[in-house]
Amino acid sequence: MNEIFDIVIAGGGPVGSALALGLRDSGRKIALLEARAGNTAGVDDGRTIALSQGSRLILDRLGVWPALATAATPIHHITVSQRRAFGRVNLDAADSGVSALGYVVRYAVLQRTLAAALVDSGVRVMEGHTAQEVGTDARGASAITATGERLAAQLIVVADGGTQLKMTAVKTRDYHQSALVCDITSEHVHQNRAYERFTPEGPLALLPFAAGWSLVWTMQPQHAQALAAVGDKEFCARLQDEFGASLGVFSAPGRRDVFPLALKYATCPVAVRTLLIGNAAQTLHPVAGQGFNLGLRDAWELIRTVVNHAGEDIGDNAVLNSYFSQRRFDRIATILFTDSLIHLFRKNIPLLGGVRSAALGALEVLPGAKNFLARRMMFGARG
Repeated sequence: MNEIFDIVIAGGGPVGSALALGLRDSGRKIALLEARAGNTAGVDDGRTIALSQGSRLILDRLGVWPALATAATPIHHITVSQRRAFGRVNLDAADSGVSALGYVVRYAVLQRTLAAALVDSGVRVMEGHTAQEVGTDARGASAITATGERLAAQLIVVADGGTQLKMTAVKTRDYHQSALVCDITSEHVHQNRAYERFTPEGPLALLPFAAGWSLVWTMQPQHAQALAAVGDKEFCARLQDEFGASLGVFSAPGRRDVFPLALKYATCPVAVRTLLIGNAAQTLHPVAGQGFNLGLRDAWELIRTVVNHAGEDIGDNAVLNSYFSQRRFDRIATILFTDSLIHLFRKNIPLLGGVRSAALGALEVLPGAKNFLARRMMFGARG
């Protein structure tokens, strides 16, 4: 069966779903290809997502924030420090003039909320479908699904994966790290404060979530696998040793999952009648929680581009280049920001450790610099 659309979105994760939702009133015929069937995407995913304040504003504009707000834990404060070193930075929402620096929400809840909003949106959601092949020329594009359906369109947008399509050159940097992720509780309540602590093996993040924490602990892969297998008491003791005693005793760790970490990014996410956005365009290290937020900004700028070019061929090179000219700086700056943090704080050199401590201490007493860092984390490089 051949069907004709204006835009086909390959990938029904949060970024692809947000894009589809934002295009519901654009006057364009939209198809969204979702690999899983029956709205099961993310149901077994225990991960949390740190939404920036900028992402919260986008989700509000899409009309889904009220449904998410009750399940989201706001972050009012962020403390950045080094393990067993002087110097730290404390970021506060009040100092930045916002209600929260960010929010922590379960991935599965975000996915279900976006999927529910798409039900009556007019977007053609094709569950159980993936794009196996994409063909393009100057006149149009087409996506061929695993079931043999051919979907013609002016534009194909690949979101939330799609690396199997091999549509453009991709650069990869293996960090030789893994992230151990789980929920955990502590003796002292979180008071809506998030912690990012840099250690020689990688950053350790504690994000306030519900009555406890969402832990993202980065370390060498073999260490992560071994730590995921130890008993709860030993795991909590190891975390206590790494983080310190400021939160009291840790307890009740939930299911522990381990994910390998690498930087992957398309050298050029724009091709003939094709765009890559979200983690199809770039997959970042979880430090500072920038990956999903960058992808959502991709989607929002594309929504704006489609609206601003109403009635035009949305797959035209000039239109796509207009979109990318608005995204290039934020994208490059955010990739460099996260990658530089990893390399700067990972090197266990005594002299460099002193420099890092001095830099954190200087940031703490320079309001302008702290505000710049907070806005970069909330709104990206163009915030």
